[in-house]
Amino acid sequence: MKKKIFKILKYSFLGLLVALILFIAFNLDSSVYAYRQAKGQLKIIFNTRPVSEVLADKSFPDSLKKRILLIEEIKRFAVDSLGLNPSDNYTTFYDQHQKPILWVITACEPFELKARKWDFPIVGTFSYKGHFEKVIADAELSELKKQGFDTQLNEVSAWSTLGYLKDPILSSMLEKSEGRLAALIIHELTHGTLFVKNNLEFNENLADFVGDYGAIRFLTSKYGKNSKELERYQFSKKYSDAYSQHLLRGAKKLDSLYKNFDKQMTIQEKKRQKIEMISTIINKSDTLLAGEFQKRLISRKKWALNDNNLPNNAYFIGYLTYQSKQNQFKDEFVKEYKGNFNNYLTYLKNKYPSSIVF
Repeated sequence: MKKKIFKILKYSFLGLLVALILFIAFNLDSSVYAYRQAKGQLKIIFNTRPVSEVLADKSFPDSLKKRILLIEEIKRFAVDSLGLNPSDNYTTFYDQHQKPILWVITACEPFELKARKWDFPIVGTFSYKGHFEKVIADAELSELKKQGFDTQLNEVSAWSTLGYLKDPILSSMLEKSEGRLAALIIHELTHGTLFVKNNLEFNENLADFVGDYGAIRFLTSKYGKNSKELERYQFSKKYSDAYSQHLLRGAKKLDSLYKNFDKQMTIQEKKRQKIEMISTIINKSDTLLAGEFQKRLISRKKWALNDNNLPNNAYFIGYLTYQSKQNQFKDEFVKEYKGNFNNYLTYLKNKYPSSIVF
């Protein structure tokens, strides 16, 4: 009997091993990428400290301890008042030593607002790809450019592992204002509550909507409706919303331009018209809100510039991914659920099957 059981286990193991080898052989790129992601995540996890230990550390600045305590408050508020799922996220701390640790690539067709997508086992399809090693990100970006894609590379200040790992507090988070910090934490906790496979646009727009809504409620609850913390966040949000809507309108114009290109048109002429349209869109952003935020707009535009001294399609794709459905969520929340967030979240959970693993 023991020999029979051993033989069954032996063949089962060999079967799994063969299946794993075949999977890696047919998914080599994904397997290598998964290994690098796991390596990067584990490097962070093995170098985190429990928040309790950081708070007890006398050498750690009191000003930063207050920020960690604020994150704990935000998390409690998100769970108790907004109904987001509880988790062990943000119970550990990782010191970046003022260095970025994750870079995200986006890519887009040069004459079509169509994002380059990457397929990953289990979690689904994404229109961006993260790397913990900048040299690898730069190499892939270079290859995408050779293939003719418009590209963009951004540093990332936070991400969600959707319950697969315990997400730490990153030291860069502690530099954010109260409002931006609240929006960021609630955004990522939303991903940990509801994440629809192969629907990145839905996930990011929902997390942004909940992050903004939750930040305003948290700031109002903690500091008061006339507080400088709330006023500063709303002032910043007013600008960001105006800029986002401007870029979304610009994306529609670009999309129309590309769709109406004559089939006989040369690549050079397409590029000329594309650059002319993007230049017009960016230059008109100076007039937003009667010039009230001109300095901020100039700063934002400098941040957006790429090697050709102008944003490209990948830049606009970012706004389409994160901002295009904001009004849809807001209208649904206000009109159909009368501003009752807990009922609205329950509805979303029931309607959309989540791919989160706990």
